[in-house]
Amino acid sequence: MLKRLTRWAIAAPAALALMLGVVACGSTGSPSAAPGSASPVAEAKTLTVFAAASLTETFTALGKEFEAAHPGTKVTFNFGSSATLAQQITQGAPADVFAAASPATMKTVTDASLASAPTTFARNKLEIAVPADNPAEVDDLKDLTDPKVKVALCAEQVPCGAAAAKALAAAGLKVTPVTLEQDVKATLTKVSLGEVDAALVYKTDVLASAGKVRGIGFPEADKAINDYPIATLSKAPAGDLAKQFADLVLSQQGTDVLTKAGFEAP
Repeated sequence: MLKRLTRWAIAAPAALALMLGVVACGSTGSPSAAPGSASPVAEAKTLTVFAAASLTETFTALGKEFEAAHPGTKVTFNFGSSATLAQQITQGAPADVFAAASPATMKTVTDASLASAPTTFARNKLEIAVPADNPAEVDDLKDLTDPKVKVALCAEQVPCGAAAAKALAAAGLKVTPVTLEQDVKATLTKVSLGEVDAALVYKTDVLASAGKVRGIGFPEADKAINDYPIATLSKAPAGDLAKQFADLVLSQQGTDVLTKAGFEAP
């Protein structure tokens, strides 16, 4: 009995030392985070897209699809007048992708060697937008020449304004607007709020209003169709993601979203 106790007394410290050694080895094998620190996570990536105001609804939808396909990526948009966006880019605003409502505004960026060769991904044409109840009883383009009809147009230096000027010239008409707006969404808002009787905006924006305004087509719109180009920017902070987003816009998936919103395929 005494011998068994003696052997146990000798073996126990040795076993304990061995166990402590195993624990110590396990601790040094995988470094632990400092107390209170968060577990390491993948760095979030941001993709910045500058896009024409008329692309607000479609690109927002495509942005959500892109984020779902690229976990950890956040797509941020700067929507506005293509002319203003082009100016911001040439002045150094950080962006990855530029989608414009006309080749002319895209040319501002490509002439400055700030973008890759652009690709046309959609086309858009004008409609006459009137309030849902059409109080001025506007039926066609000629009605906009009536001085009693309050008309809003986009400023001529922005794509929707240039298209309106071209359509009116094709019809041989002169319209005197009560306001000139800096992008198509602002122009449409004047109609939806009842501040004007009519405006020339894109067909897609009439559809996006969800019944707040009514669209009236006119033949001369076919002579003032705008092509929409997209390009990745040469100084894109997220160049790899920029190309993938442009590819999505140009894909059948992107085309389906755009045509459903009223855009025409190029």
